[in-house]
This record gives sequence, C-alpha cells and structure tokens, in this order.
Amino acid sequence: MNGTIALATGVAAFLISCMAIVPLKRLALDWELTDRPSEQKAHARPTPYLGGIAITFGTVVPVIAVIGFADLQIMAILLAGTAVSLVGLIDDVGPLRPITRLVVETGAASGVVLSGVHLTTPADGWLDALLTVVWIVVMLNSFNLLDNMDGALGAVTTVTGALLGGTAFVTGQPALGLLLIALAGTSLGFLPHNWAPARIFMGDSGSLFIGFVLTCSAVYLVMGQGPGKVIAGLLLPTFVATVDTGVVFISRMRAGRSPLAGGTDHVSHRLRRMGLSTRTVAATLGAIAAVGGGCCLMVALSWISPLVTTIVAGGTAIVLIVLLQGVRVYAPIEHLKAPPRIRERRR
Repeated sequence: MNGTIALATGVAAFLISCMAIVPLKRLALDWELTDRPSEQKAHARPTPYLGGIAITFGTVVPVIAVIGFADLQIMAILLAGTAVSLVGLIDDVGPLRPITRLVVETGAASGVVLSGVHLTTPADGWLDALLTVVWIVVMLNSFNLLDNMDGALGAVTTVTGALLGGTAFVTGQPALGLLLIALAGTSLGFLPHNWAPARIFMGDSGSLFIGFVLTCSAVYLVMGQGPGKVIAGLLLPTFVATVDTGVVFISRMRAGRSPLAGGTDHVSHRLRRMGLSTRTVAATLGAIAAVGGGCCLMVALSWISPLVTTIVAGGTAIVLIVLLQGVRVYAPIEHLKAPPRIRERRR
C-alpha cells in the first residue's frame, strides 16, 4: 500500500464528510433533533445533531472500499465502532440508561479483543482481555466527554488520527494506518461545520465512534511491545482526554457532585474562564494533542526514550490536573441569611 492510496483514502473521507453534513443538518432540523441550551451546556442556541453519522460513514466506506473485509482486526474495529456509534445515535434521539450504553460498549470492546487486539501483560491470559476491555470502555467515554465545546474534539481527532496513522505506517501496519487517515480526513471535513459558532454537533454518535476507533488503534499499535512503549503508546494519543477526565472527576468529587453528571467544568470551559476564546481553546487542545501524537510517533521510531517520555507526560498530566482545579467553575453555595432589616421612613 503506497502513499497515494493513503492520501486518496483521506481525501475521500474528507469529501464524504463534507457532502453528508448539509443534508444531515436539514434532516436534524426537520425532525427537531437538536441539542437545546441549558445550565449544564455552553452553547446558547439549539444546534442540530447527526454530525456523527457523517463521521462514521466517512470513515467506514473508504476503508472498506480499499481493503475490503480481509483484515479481521480492522473489520472488528469498524463493525464494533459502528455498533457503538449506533447506540450513541439512539442516545442522541432519546437518552438511554447508562447501563444500556455500558453493556453495548463492553460487548463491542470484547469483540475487538476476541479478534486479537489486546494488551499483553506478564500474566498473558484472561487478565490481558479484561484490562483491554476496561481501558477501551473508559477511554471511549473520556473522548465522549471531551466533545463539550465547538471544534474541540474535531481538532483533537484530526491531528491525533493523522499522527497515529503515520505511526502505523512506519511500524508496518498499513491497514491500521489507512483506518486512522480516514478518521482524520472525515474529522477534518466535519470540523468547518463544527468550528465556533457550531452549526451542527457530532453528538454521542460521533464522539463514541471516535473514542472507540482511536483507543482500539492505540492498543493495536502497542501489541507485543515492552512495558515502556505500551504505557507511552496508550497515554500519549489520549493525553487530552485523560487530563480532561482527571480534572472533571477530581473537581466533582471535591465539590460533592456526581462524577457522571454533565456540566461546564471541563478543561475547555476552564480555559474559557481564563480568557481564551472558543476557537483558541479548540486550537490549543488540538496543539496539545499534536504534541502527544508527535511524541508517540517519535517513540515508535526510537528517537526518544519511552520511559523518559512517559515520566514527562505523566508528570505534566498530574501538574495540569492540579493547576486546573484552581479555576473556579462552580457557583458558590448561597447560605441562608436572615432578611435585611427595613428602615422605616420618617415622615
């Protein structure tokens, strides 16, 4: 598989996503499938869903057109990712119970593991499968939570998909590289429609698909590697999502809030409160993702030490999680006070 085919696949994914967005937006408006503003959301006007369909379709079609159904692992990722995307679409239309989503996500992750994509530990057995399933489910939901501001997840996915795709090609896994290039292309095609002010959202359908494909691809890339490369290969491509989840989980626990509830307390919202514009926030998260993806590529090429890179990345993540706790995002609790005295006016 040469570079021309990879480039053509990315371009095809880009065009499919671009062309599908307009009719999907009209369909969402006609069917009133819109995300309405609320106290737990940052947008100010109803915005149509269904952008995730374009992302999923734009990724799956070009990849199958090029490699067919011959590669078992790639087909498992695509089929399971499509199943997760479908559940996300149903959840966009009418909220599902968390347990229902979790069951489907676990089943999809298990299907990928059974196809041969899984982490390898010294135990070398059922523990490998269990750890892989847990990692996939946790991280795909972390990416789902990252879709909380115009352009944020689209920017992160575009650069992460492209750099992970490059990593796959240089490590001799062209089919996986093709999948990731297609994901980057379709995300890039979606991004102009989702750039602030967003005219359409990807919804859970798109964010779950993105999280599933990126996480499974990262696992695929580190199979059979040493502990240093495994940890680096899992942390670096998911750095932004990992930090965001850490920030939200810790801050909600400290504030006595449910970690599973929605809210405007993510990294992106904190950066907005620090004075950055919505577009600058999306670009910043994309730039951080690019650094993580670039380091992942350099680790794969043995240009930098996986151990040192992991220590630096892990330390940076902890520092960011701690520092961002200092950004005020929750309204102060108002204590009940006695009503103020009213002075009588002298006549």
